[in-house]
Amino acid sequence: MSPHCILIVEDQREISRLLRSALETLDVELKVVEIPSGEEAILFSSRNKVDLLISDYRLPGMSGTELMRKVQKNQPQAKIILVTGQTDPLIRKEVAEAGADAFFIKPIPMADFLDSVERHLALIETIPPPAPIINNNEEANIQYGLPDMLAGLRQELSATAVLLLNDAGRILARAGDLPDSNIEVTLIFSLLSIFRAGQKVSSLIGQKISSNWYVFEGGIYDLVFAPVGSTHAMLAIGKGIANEDQVLKTAEIFSAVRKNVEQVIGKPAQDISATQEPPTTPLEVIEQSMKEMEPLFKDAKKKLKSTELNEYWDKAADEHKAPSKPDMLSYEQAKQLGLTPEDES
Repeated sequence: MSPHCILIVEDQREISRLLRSALETLDVELKVVEIPSGEEAILFSSRNKVDLLISDYRLPGMSGTELMRKVQKNQPQAKIILVTGQTDPLIRKEVAEAGADAFFIKPIPMADFLDSVERHLALIETIPPPAPIINNNEEANIQYGLPDMLAGLRQELSATAVLLLNDAGRILARAGDLPDSNIEVTLIFSLLSIFRAGQKVSSLIGQKISSNWYVFEGGIYDLVFAPVGSTHAMLAIGKGIANEDQVLKTAEIFSAVRKNVEQVIGKPAQDISATQEPPTTPLEVIEQSMKEMEPLFKDAKKKLKSTELNEYWDKAADEHKAPSKPDMLSYEQAKQLGLTPEDES
């Protein structure tokens, strides 16, 4: 099968190179062609198959929307991604309503851009990174009716979407979709950073379970984000749900549903015995190592004589195979080099 052909039409060389470099990070064979003008792009598309057109809105001689329509006459199957750095709301509206498969505002969020390329070309999804295997608890929770709870919350808030996430960024249940699916990856990763920061602050002030809220008002839509227990979080997205007149009512409705969701999440967890997770941060690793080494530190108070050390090494040699690495020294070799403790007897 021939590789997908991606045509980048951008008159700014540095941006074109940036997009090409990003595309080359995908673990799939692609044919990437860079062209600086709309006229050349039309000529290329009349002679070659184009699977994906990535075009700037502002090009010499024509707009990106004009180019899109002309390329689609030659390549009706081609997917289209438009990019613009224009701040004029009317131009942004034109780009958004032009009928492209996706559009991005400069500076381009690369994670979302690559995710969009993969989805529209039906490539193997690599961004975001593969989510952890969902455990039985989470599967059971979904069967407890979480989607119905979220759908009810969405209806009460008149929200665009309501999502339940775990601390790995996996969407466990949802009602509705984001207004702009192209930013979903970056939005979730950004909220995860907020979630973890909130967990850290909660631990510093003595909270066992975080009860903090995050409210973002204004812009294209409002966000209300809050933890659910210690390992999950809920996100509500919609217009006007966080404005001054509505936010208290939103918090009341959101809080009531959050408590119900937290109870559902806790049910299967009570049936499974707790297991200690391995340390993951450098500090946790050091603390764990120190605990394991405490007996050694206690024994270290007793000074060993050379004869005792010899007996130790002889015993170790009997119990273990000789090292295969030539750069490892035996105790006798270390003694000859003056690297062993002196006999104080």
